[in-house]
Amino acid sequence: MMAAFPIMLIPLALYNLAMLGLMGSGGIAALHNDVLVLPMLSGAMWSMAFGDLIIVIALVVLLFEILKATRNGNGSLANHMLSMLVFVAFLVEFLLVQDAATQVFFILMIIAFIDVVGGFAVSIRSAGRDVSIGL
Repeated sequence: MMAAFPIMLIPLALYNLAMLGLMGSGGIAALHNDVLVLPMLSGAMWSMAFGDLIIVIALVVLLFEILKATRNGNGSLANHMLSMLVFVAFLVEFLLVQDAATQVFFILMIIAFIDVVGGFAVSIRSAGRDVSIGL
C-alpha cells in the first residue's frame, strides 16, 4: 500500500509549514527567503528562494509520480484516487485560504493537476498495451 502514497503531499506540507511560520521567519514571507545564493562565472549572483525550492521539489516529485503510474498493480487505482484528492486539497486551499493565493501555490496546484491527468493518461496507455488476444 506504500506505493499508493501520493508523494505530492510533500510539497503541500512544505508550503503549509511555511505558511504557518514553522519554516523560518514570519509565515508566508518565508517563501521569499533565499535558501541558496551562488556566484556565477558572469559575476552575477544567482539565488533560489524557499518558494522556488518547493516548486523544484514538486517537479521532482512529479517525475516519480509519473514513473509510479507506469506500474500496473493493485495500488495503481488507489494511487490515482489519492492523487486526485491531493489535487482537490490544493484547489480548495487555493480558493479558500488567503495565504495560499500566491504564484508559488498556484504553480504547485498546476503540478498536482498534471500529476492527476498524466497519471491517468499513462495508466490508460500502458493498460492498453497489456491487452493480449489469445488465439
